[in-house]
Amino acid sequence: MIDISKVDTNFVVNTKIKKDDIKFYNIDDAPFKIYGVFRENGKYRRMPEAVAKNVSHGVNVLHTNTAGGRVRFVTDSSYVAIYAEMDGLGKMPHFAFSGSIGFDMYVDNVYSNTFVPPIQVENGFESLHDFKTNEKRNITINLPLYSNVKTLYIGLQKDASLSAHDDYKTEKPVVYYGSSITQGGCASRPGMSYQAIVSRKFDCNHINLGFSGNARAEDVMIDYVKSLDMSVFVYDYDHNAPNVEHLRNTHEKMFKAVRAAHPDLPIIIMPRPKGMLTEEEQERRNVIETTYKNAIESGDKNVYYISGEELTELCGNEGKVDGTHPTDLGFSSMANAVCRVIKDLI
Repeated sequence: MIDISKVDTNFVVNTKIKKDDIKFYNIDDAPFKIYGVFRENGKYRRMPEAVAKNVSHGVNVLHTNTAGGRVRFVTDSSYVAIYAEMDGLGKMPHFAFSGSIGFDMYVDNVYSNTFVPPIQVENGFESLHDFKTNEKRNITINLPLYSNVKTLYIGLQKDASLSAHDDYKTEKPVVYYGSSITQGGCASRPGMSYQAIVSRKFDCNHINLGFSGNARAEDVMIDYVKSLDMSVFVYDYDHNAPNVEHLRNTHEKMFKAVRAAHPDLPIIIMPRPKGMLTEEEQERRNVIETTYKNAIESGDKNVYYISGEELTELCGNEGKVDGTHPTDLGFSSMANAVCRVIKDLI
């Protein structure tokens, strides 16, 4: 195997922190603010463990993946380091480690850098980004899309200031439910999932309930989703419904359950992000469109539909890694379509 870092030093991944004045902080402690995940039984989770276990084995495995998780704070440290203790690492041949296992950082809502794990990562890793200057920065660090984080420490200069980040303009979260695409496969880094892009554009909080291969609108999942306090609900689980009949039996059922619990909630319905459809895919699209049409005909004034063509209008089929999962280009196209609808809803 060729070690490219020995040929091109620009590819060196520095995972050893060499700072004499560093102090580490646990993100569970103030003034850090955690969004999209919460700590329970030694791990960060996207939903309660007891609920996940009752949905399905797959959801129980995946609910500890930290997709959509963020930590926010303000500091004037000249560098920011992370030390992450992890397990359940999402190592896949078609998915960059920087997205499935890595963290990325935004400063004042602008991308700064990615904390890239080493290729041999097993139980977590450490990484540091050096700004070189001391000035106050609003920091958001996005957690991995397809891995579990047990503990995360932030390293700063020991004499640096540390304070709480402002709240989101919209603190009540937009909740997304769906498949592997919703979870973030295969973004090059966490901040490039379409939900993260939307969140930055409108300064809105969000919760990612994407469960790779396991979004099937089970009754337990429907009950959990409808219990959440949301600003908008977005759902798309076409890919994970085992067949058309399953989709027909659950899609409108989920809509009606959420609508009954939240009479005034904006609900966005989406099919798979694809234009040219096979016969079965068109049948599935028809089921999803029927849910929307029935809602409109019943007088619902707060339901919205985004077509597969709209989701892929900026990229066509070029925005896919493997014919299914979006690249960053694909996610940007999806975000663009969602932003057009959501801008008037939050």
